[in-house]
Amino acid sequence: MAITRNKKKEILERLGDVVKSKAMVLVNFHGLPVATAPELRRALLVQGTKYFVVKKTLLKKAFSLAGINGSLPELPGETAIAYGDDALVGAKGVYEFEQKTGGQVKIVGGVYEGAYADALRMTFLAQVPSREVLYGQLVNIINSPIASLVIVLDAIAKKQEA
Repeated sequence: MAITRNKKKEILERLGDVVKSKAMVLVNFHGLPVATAPELRRALLVQGTKYFVVKKTLLKKAFSLAGINGSLPELPGETAIAYGDDALVGAKGVYEFEQKTGGQVKIVGGVYEGAYADALRMTFLAQVPSREVLYGQLVNIINSPIASLVIVLDAIAKKQEA
């Protein structure tokens, strides 16, 4: 069924707001059963990510109006956008759902820091650990030399006592 001109204007206005977000993930949901689609939406919404199904022609027009740098990745099949305030949460949510369902949805690209990104880069961004995990790793790296020094000094003290 064709979309009316007024409806297309409404969608373009909404997409204009969407393309202002920090990061967007372009999703191919061609193999996703209808019964599983609400599950994907709920999983993304819990993480603070919005999910919007859109026609490719309207999406391309919104991107061109926004002036995004680079070349748009190929968009096979049906396309949706996952976006949010956090730059990585949308990519992580889609990637986790892709792993959970065995590839029923696929990351086909995205927009990161105002430029197009291919599927490989968006998948890489999805695999970056969370901020809390990165803080823990940093603390461990900072603590490691100190812990090693304490172990060596303890061994020297035990050797001198014996």
